[in-house]
Amino acid sequence: MKIFKNARIFNGDSFLENKSLLVDDGKFIAVANGNSFSGLGVFDMKQQLIVPAFIDAQIYGGNQYFFGEFPSVKALEATYQYCTKGGALHFVPTIATNSLEIMLQGIEAVKEYWAQGRKGVLGLHLEGPYINESKRGAHLKQYVRKPELDEVKLLISKGKGIIKMMTLAPEVCNKEIIKLLQKNNIIISAGHSNATYSEAMKAFDEGINIATHLYNAMSALNHREPGMVGAIFDSGKVQVSLVADGHHVDYAAIRIAKRLLADKLFLITDAVTENKEGYYRHQLSGDKYVMPDGTLSGSSLTMLQAVKNSIQYADISLAEALKMASLYPARVLGIDHHKGKIEKNYDADFLVLDDELNIQFIYRGGELIDVA
Repeated sequence: MKIFKNARIFNGDSFLENKSLLVDDGKFIAVANGNSFSGLGVFDMKQQLIVPAFIDAQIYGGNQYFFGEFPSVKALEATYQYCTKGGALHFVPTIATNSLEIMLQGIEAVKEYWAQGRKGVLGLHLEGPYINESKRGAHLKQYVRKPELDEVKLLISKGKGIIKMMTLAPEVCNKEIIKLLQKNNIIISAGHSNATYSEAMKAFDEGINIATHLYNAMSALNHREPGMVGAIFDSGKVQVSLVADGHHVDYAAIRIAKRLLADKLFLITDAVTENKEGYYRHQLSGDKYVMPDGTLSGSSLTMLQAVKNSIQYADISLAEALKMASLYPARVLGIDHHKGKIEKNYDADFLVLDDELNIQFIYRGGELIDVA
């Protein structure tokens, strides 16, 4: 057993002061009163803040390895290391609109990564290719397409237990395709969509309750046609991701969305990395990534920076920003029964933060890691 005494703890619901956290065999055992523990395996947190590890449901690569176009175990490991530095001990590697071949390579890379016993990957996110061309953003035009049953069945067969999420435009996919994906436990997220308000509301009423990167690559809120943004605001049940880097979305728009959506809004990085080959040639421009023609193509965020930005620029409370990076994405991914909180029998993956919210230590898989 390991004991982390003299700590402030955010357990996923509230802040607990002057507590000791007990961990054993990779699980949280208890939050105890008192700090009199001593001996081997006892660590003094000196009133630093312990929070649940973050979860990133959309990231394409890291540390110069672009998994989104060149999927491999090595790219997944590089992305995991990038995520870990930003507090995300769990992530969903993402492939944007591409060929069937690349998607199948991504499936095989995740399968092999798991077979090697490596950590962090929760499954694969296919962002496309079944999207609306008019809202493709930086996605490859030549691979945007409507789904064909044979291809979808192949993806389901090859990706069973591996494909965790798929972003698609509901207006270009028939109901039977969507139901088939959902029947096979693939989370459907509406995105890169030009759906009207009515089309979006219909999709939400028929069981799609997730949406991808609010405001970006979706039909905007207009007073005569509220679009997908209006439908998300109006539905009351759609959980939606957001990129809090100040480039994808203005911070005032984040503040408005938070007031309207409350616990339905969660953070992703949508992060890419520099890529000099292939079609997705991401180039760093300041603190964002763009394509060679200047199109915004991804962020340079970490989840920790997204949390800090939400607090500093969007007036979101510390507690809510932490939930947006941990508990809420855990709910979206259906893993909130064992991740996203500091609670008895939950997986003991957590961060230790100083007063400036900088990571001092990471605890994962039974190991305390110093990253200061």
